[in-house]
Amino acid sequence: MRGRPTLHALAVALILSSGVVWIAVAPRFPPAPPAAAAVRDLDAGRALYARHCAVCHGERGRGDGASAAGFATKPADLTDGRLMNALPDEFLLSIVLRGGAAEGLAPTMPPFSGFLSDAQARQVVLHLREIASPPFRPEMTQPLVTAPRAPRQPIFFSHVIHAGSFQIACQYCHADARRSEYAGLPSVERCMGCHKIIGAQDNPEIAKLHDFARRGQPIPWVRVFKMPEFTFFPHAPHVRFPIACQTCHGPIERMRVVGADTGPALLHDLQVLVGFKPSSRALTMGWCIECHREQNATRGAKAPLDCVTCHH
Repeated sequence: MRGRPTLHALAVALILSSGVVWIAVAPRFPPAPPAAAAVRDLDAGRALYARHCAVCHGERGRGDGASAAGFATKPADLTDGRLMNALPDEFLLSIVLRGGAAEGLAPTMPPFSGFLSDAQARQVVLHLREIASPPFRPEMTQPLVTAPRAPRQPIFFSHVIHAGSFQIACQYCHADARRSEYAGLPSVERCMGCHKIIGAQDNPEIAKLHDFARRGQPIPWVRVFKMPEFTFFPHAPHVRFPIACQTCHGPIERMRVVGADTGPALLHDLQVLVGFKPSSRALTMGWCIECHREQNATRGAKAPLDCVTCHH
């Protein structure tokens, strides 16, 4: 028997015999502890990985499976915790169930939604967390962010991969931010510095990049953040202070596609008009002034508060 019956939940039958009351007990045991369920899920994840994934990613997940040599882009080393640990579970689940193309990766990673349920995909991800080195800890990752008003860009560029997983510094691509009023966008040549090789043969999104390079044309990115024409905002002093890029642009490293809900809004203005005190909307004058005051009070900054700083 596993453990002892819990008396408060026993089925009781009274049997009267010779004036003596007998109690017939039907044993009932407490449910298995959560740890046991986790172990079962992990064992199931290992088995599912061996059945569906090992042929490409290898038995140990190092990208050296029997079919790996046939791909232009080698399957990912799933044991590299430096790259894997920052990726949210929902991002990995999307790749398992919807395929690599769903996240801007090579379509040679096929979707497995026809073979695995959502629960089974989670079991596979649990196994991937197990084999990561350095070891994975839950606090290493945060949920993806669905950015409001995210436009459709000419190339599916995922900040989750570039800024989140590979941790490429913002200023590597936006190199003008530290020395001018604008952040700038990476040139095609900057992108091609990596993608002359990476994904060049089997990723349709990177094929678009190569096409722009062949034609000598810049990528026509759709602008997301824009200050009003009557406002002067220099990136350089903010970056040098330093103010983290996420302070103004949000958690970029967790956005599949960047978007923003910024600037004045009629509903916000009406709330202020009738006496409510909602928080200032991002990238509005009130929001910037509040930030300047906070930085002056907490970090000893000398951020100006006079009008002529931004309006001259």
